[in-house]
Amino acid sequence: MTDHMLEADWQIDAGWSAPVIKPYEDLRLSPAALCLHYALECFEGMKAYKDAQGRTRLFRPLDNMRRMNASAERLSLPTYDPEAGVELIKEYVRVEEDWIPQQKGCSLYLRPTMIATQGALGVQASVQSKWYVISCPVGPYYKSGFKPVKLLADDENVRAWTGGVGQYKVGGNYAPGIVPQREAAKRGYAQILWLFGPNKNITEVGTMNMFVYWKTKEGKKELVTAPLDGTILPGVTRSSVIDLAREWDIDTKERYVGMHELLDALREDRVYECFGAGTACVISPINGVHFQGKDYEIPLDRNNPDAGAGPLAQRFSDTIQAIQYGEIEHPWSVIVD
Repeated sequence: MTDHMLEADWQIDAGWSAPVIKPYEDLRLSPAALCLHYALECFEGMKAYKDAQGRTRLFRPLDNMRRMNASAERLSLPTYDPEAGVELIKEYVRVEEDWIPQQKGCSLYLRPTMIATQGALGVQASVQSKWYVISCPVGPYYKSGFKPVKLLADDENVRAWTGGVGQYKVGGNYAPGIVPQREAAKRGYAQILWLFGPNKNITEVGTMNMFVYWKTKEGKKELVTAPLDGTILPGVTRSSVIDLAREWDIDTKERYVGMHELLDALREDRVYECFGAGTACVISPINGVHFQGKDYEIPLDRNNPDAGAGPLAQRFSDTIQAIQYGEIEHPWSVIVD
């Protein structure tokens, strides 16, 4: 971790304390803190980048702060003014600037976190909370080019359900997925493809949003991802992919795709490529899926058998990273200094 952390405390009667940037240290919590017993905590994942001129940039930070407020509200935690939060994160990043790697593909990972700190054994809204930001430098997700992943489609375990909290970034969404993920890894699969409902709708891949680029039965090219129905995390990268696709005049739909619908399209050779999208990897190409005892290959680049990603996945990855590192000037890239 880096040398410092950003921190502010909240009490129901006094509101937020003045935020401070202080040396990184352990938290002091009551053993009865509500976050430890009833999962009253939420978090975000975002990054700071260095461009070729040495300037520090953030990628769509206001979207992260707004999403964090949505998660906090769902757990009866206090919200933090999103614009003020972004300015505080900018100040924090300035303090930790020396920790930001210079190389493209590397960045400073930022983890804003909100926890309920009231010491009370009882399921209730907390009267005390803490908001803090910590960070660590990270290298490129793919150190030597894309490495496509194979998925295990899981129709037994469920990541999120209608009326639940799948659309929020809360810790309770992630812990139950660890055991299924470990089992998938033992079987040689990189990630879980989460399914839901009687139609076994494709929801997310691991902790990423899922995209399918295919030809419909009517012969139309279409990019499809699951709709934000409450079970899907509204990913910042997901939103970026959708916005760019529509800007590029790619027919883009937010609708359900059943697992059997995808398999039919694979059998009929109508799938061009599939990929996940998330903060850590930006774009993760998918070259195979296992479902109910059978492996299915998913194409990458039909014109280049040696490619590590399909042409559309490659285009999204290249464009989003060019924006993040300031090679393309864009409103999504926010200069810190």
